[in-house]
Amino acid sequence: MTYVECGGDPRPGLDHAEGDWAGLRVLVAGLGVSGFAAADALLERNAVVRAVDSGTGGNLAERTRLLEILGAELVLGQNAAAALAEPERLLEGIELVVTSPGWRPNTQLFIEADARGIPVWGEVELAWRMRPREGAAPWLTVTGTNGKTTTVQMLATMLQQAGLRATSAGNVGTPIMEVILDPTPYDVVAVELSSFQLHWQRSVSPLASVCLNVAPDHVDWHGSMQAYRDAKGRVYENTQVACVYNVQDPITEELVREADVQEGCRAVGFTSGPPGLSMLGIVDGVLADRAFIEGRRTSAAELGEVADLQRGSTPVADHVVANALAAAALARAAGISQLAVREGLRAFTPEAHRIAEVACIDGVTWVDDSKATNPHAAAASLAAFDSVVWIAGGLLKGAEVDELVAQHAGRLRGVVLLGADRERLAQALARHAPDVPVVDVAATDTEAMGLVVAEAARLAQPGDVVLLAPAAASMDMFDNYEARGNAFATAVRARPDAGEATSP
Repeated sequence: MTYVECGGDPRPGLDHAEGDWAGLRVLVAGLGVSGFAAADALLERNAVVRAVDSGTGGNLAERTRLLEILGAELVLGQNAAAALAEPERLLEGIELVVTSPGWRPNTQLFIEADARGIPVWGEVELAWRMRPREGAAPWLTVTGTNGKTTTVQMLATMLQQAGLRATSAGNVGTPIMEVILDPTPYDVVAVELSSFQLHWQRSVSPLASVCLNVAPDHVDWHGSMQAYRDAKGRVYENTQVACVYNVQDPITEELVREADVQEGCRAVGFTSGPPGLSMLGIVDGVLADRAFIEGRRTSAAELGEVADLQRGSTPVADHVVANALAAAALARAAGISQLAVREGLRAFTPEAHRIAEVACIDGVTWVDDSKATNPHAAAASLAAFDSVVWIAGGLLKGAEVDELVAQHAGRLRGVVLLGADRERLAQALARHAPDVPVVDVAATDTEAMGLVVAEAARLAQPGDVVLLAPAAASMDMFDNYEARGNAFATAVRARPDAGEATSP
């Protein structure tokens, strides 16, 4: 099967905001948040835009009204579905295709565009090329299977503590195109990049970059684990100052070695142990920098303490510390002071559903990590606790769970399973944790989470943690992982014994 890559230039000079965009005939595929931002930016520069989206829900109607007022040609709903079946008609007169991240690279529209010599870009590629010719804010780019959002938000907080006008953007939150078009320029931008976005870019040249980790995920979209790995590696291409890698994940170091970077760019590792030369790490609970100080051969600079990351009574998980080290490395590569890094760690507020303590009831701590939507994330979450009643299940998306269960069987007090693929988890538990009590909750209606929480309470003993870390996506039962986490928190707080609960 053909998988189309990011293409070249439809005309010379499209590498900055002042380029020759006027009259460029562009097809925008998908009108989600990022697709709308791309279409809006192109219209602002007097490009001729045709946009296609077969969806009907959400905010699509409002977006399409605005684009129609601005002069876009729109192909929507059933008309879009019919047009996509005959992509040669959609591509008539088109010089460039700009795709939203969710559209797969083996989509027939892109195959046809590639056959006709029409470049296909993602919105990140477009945003990079629409930066001003002079004085553009540098990018600090972050990818990884897990931890991207936490890391870019930590990084943005550090940058802001240094007095810079900075923000996080990209895969989650503000589309990068909106940041580029902000009338008040930023000093620096922390950019979260998914593997989908990285597949469609080739020109981005970040000041510093990191791949936090690589584990099986989205293989169905990319076509193979190798293609997914290679997409993650693109975060390092063209990096100027520092490629930051995870010492505990050798794949990330391999990706740095393979990257074509700018002259003078350094490899900087981060590790949960004492740092070697050109690394950041942990020494007696202190975040230590041996990469960005003059005397790094013989000494280290203190950037903060693990205790600075403590929120509530929940221990600081190892992967949260790793995210902090990665963020600190990027900040230091951008010239941020030790003090600003530490103040950033202290000021950082994690997003919901990321190892968030919901309540402590009769000595049992209830923790929401609904964002753990794959086995790699669930493994990191489980590793943070000694005795766990684990709530797991949902859509596994083809991921294997045997290694996850085998690795953490010793810390399981019990398991409550829910969701479409719970049987695969049950089988793995039978193989690797046969003595652990397992409760299967078959209900899928709005009352299901109440049943799950009741069963978890029955299994838990004082000192245990009841952990929602599903290792699976949520869409079989919930709109998204946020809705799943909210249902969990609501069910916990509705328990009869929650009157004595303490909450963070």
